[in-house]
Amino acid sequence: MTYRLFIANKNYSSWSMRPWVLLRALDIPFEEVLTPFEGAGQQQAFTHFSPTAKVPCLHDGEQVVWDSLAILEYVAEGHPAAWPGDRAARAWARCASAEMHSGFAAIRDECSMNCSLTLDLDTPSEALEKDLTRLDILWQEGLEAFGGPWLAGDTFTAVDAMFAPVAVRIRGYGIELGTPAMAYAERLLAHPAVAEWIEQGIAETWIDEPHEADCIRGRRIIEDRRQRA
Repeated sequence: MTYRLFIANKNYSSWSMRPWVLLRALDIPFEEVLTPFEGAGQQQAFTHFSPTAKVPCLHDGEQVVWDSLAILEYVAEGHPAAWPGDRAARAWARCASAEMHSGFAAIRDECSMNCSLTLDLDTPSEALEKDLTRLDILWQEGLEAFGGPWLAGDTFTAVDAMFAPVAVRIRGYGIELGTPAMAYAERLLAHPAVAEWIEQGIAETWIDEPHEADCIRGRRIIEDRRQRA
C-alpha cells in the first residue's frame, strides 16, 4: 500500500518539506495530497486528515502518523536507509534532528520559509545570532565526525531532510555561516529532491498573505522568483 502524505503549500510549509524530501530522496512511493493554507488561525480543511489540524500528516492504510519527526521514524521502520547505518552516526543524526525539531526558535520565527523570495535580513537579533552560531557548530561537527558530504556520512538521510528548509532560509535571507556549513547548504539546495520541492513551490499560484507578511516584515525584497500573470 502506498503512503499518502498530506502537506500544505510548498512555498511556505517547512515542516511538510521534511518528510516529502526524504521520501523522494529514498525513492519511496507515496501519494502527495496538497491542501493550501487558508490564512491565519485554525486551518479547518486540515481537520479532515490530521488529528492536530496541522501538516504534515502521513496515512498508511488505517494508520495515521502526524508530526514530521514521527513520520520520519515511522518511515524508517520500513526503510532503514532513512537513518545512517553506523550506530554512532545514527545516534548523532537523531540528536541533531530532535534539536532541529524542538530548537532553533529564532530561525523559524525571524526567517519564515519562502522558496520564492530573497530578502534583505538586515541586522539579526541576538537570539537569531545565537541560533546561527549553534547551527554552524552543529553542521561542522557532523561533517567532520562522519566525513560528509552529508551531515551523518556519505548518504542523504533523515537528518539532512530535517535541515533542508534551513538551507532555503539561508539562501532566502542572505545568511552567512562558516565555509563548511555554507558548502553543505549549497549541496542541500542542489539535491534533486530538495531542488524539486523548491521549483514546485516557486511555481505555485497561491499567495497566503499571513505567510507573506511574516516573511517580509517590512524588509527589502531583493528578488521574487514567482511568475506573475
